[in-house]
Parts: sequence; C-alpha cells; structure tokens
Amino acid sequence: MKLNLEQFIVKNFWKKLIVVAFAIFLMGFTLSFLIEASWGTDPYTFMNVNIANKIGWTLGNWQVLLNIVMLVFTIAFNPRLIGAGTLLNMVFIGYTADFSCWLWKITGFHALITNPEYLALRIVVFIAALAFFVITAAVYMNCDMGLSPYDAAIKIISQKISTIPYFILRIAYDLAGVIIGLVAGLTAINGVQSSMLGSTIMAFAMGPAITQVGKFMKEHISIFKE
Repeated sequence: MKLNLEQFIVKNFWKKLIVVAFAIFLMGFTLSFLIEASWGTDPYTFMNVNIANKIGWTLGNWQVLLNIVMLVFTIAFNPRLIGAGTLLNMVFIGYTADFSCWLWKITGFHALITNPEYLALRIVVFIAALAFFVITAAVYMNCDMGLSPYDAAIKIISQKISTIPYFILRIAYDLAGVIIGLVAGLTAINGVQSSMLGSTIMAFAMGPAITQVGKFMKEHISIFKE
C-alpha cells in the first residue's frame, strides 16, 4: 500500500477539519488539567511525560519525535490509516498541553490545585478534565480524518496478530506504555510524574468509554453519521 494524497480529502473535509482541529486543541488543553491534577492521564501521555521528564525535554518536543517514528512505521505498513487529523494530532496536543501547563504555573493555578487544602477543587478539576478529554478524543476519532500515530501502530499490530482480539491487544499495548513510563519515572531524579494507578485504570476504561461516546455521536449528531 502507498500513501495516497486523495485519502486526506474526505467528505465535508473543511467542516470536519475545523471540528478535528478544535477537538485536538481541547484534548491538549484538558490534558494539561490531568497533568496538573497528577492523578493519572491516558497511558500514552503518562509514558511521554515521564520519558520527557527523564531526558529533560518538554512533553511537546518528545511527543513529536516519537510520533514521527510511529508515523514512519504507519506509512510503511498501512498508510491508509493516515489523514489530515493525524498530522494535527501528532504536533499540537503535546505543545498545547505544554503551553497550558506553563500558563497554570504563571497564573498560580498550579500552586492552587496542588495545595492539599483545596482537595475538593482538585477532584472537580480531575473529573471534569477526564470527561472532556474522553469526549474530545471521541470527536477526533470519529471524524474519519486519520488515526494518531500511537493508535495507528496498535491497529497495524492487531492486523498482523489477528488471532488475538483487538481489545486485548489494546489493553496490553496501553499497559506497556504505563510500564515504560513507570520505569522512566523511577529512574528520573524527581521521580514518577502523575499517577501510575490512575493511568492503569485509564488503560482499561478509556477505550470502552471513547467507543460509547463515539457510538452516541454517530447516532445523534449529523456530521458523524456521514
């Protein structure tokens, strides 16, 4: 299979591109709240935050590099999984999260949310951010504008190992990301970033949650029915 530029032009391209771009911005924005709350993120972010911390990079810089590697893998084995949304996803989520976390530090929100006296605020922020992250991820994934390099890689692996159900491979894949992040965090000077427990729970729960939200959107929102 070869990369075909025509695959980037889907039905209602410009409308979907705007929706995807906004969803990706919100994914990075809400991800910053999950990072600030430190109770767990999606497995991919947990891995990348800890690797970036270990090597002294920003999340955005490390994530772009890793995404490029996985993009090359995707182009080599199934380029049809790539779309305009793939390119937006691989660049902007990490940098949006970086910028937002920087903003929370200079405005004092970081100090507020990490203060034990404001535990109730931290709980509310975490739950709200998690809900919005799942919704925006579902919006992105159901616009048919291409998978993220991380999602595309496990899709390709599942096609090569068809004897194992996809959901089992996906959970194992996400758990591997959590383990890699944990190892990186344990060997870093300032320890593990975010919660391994929360990220592990998300490895099991986030996929089904995004699937259910996506199913609802395809049934009730016209742009996702097309």
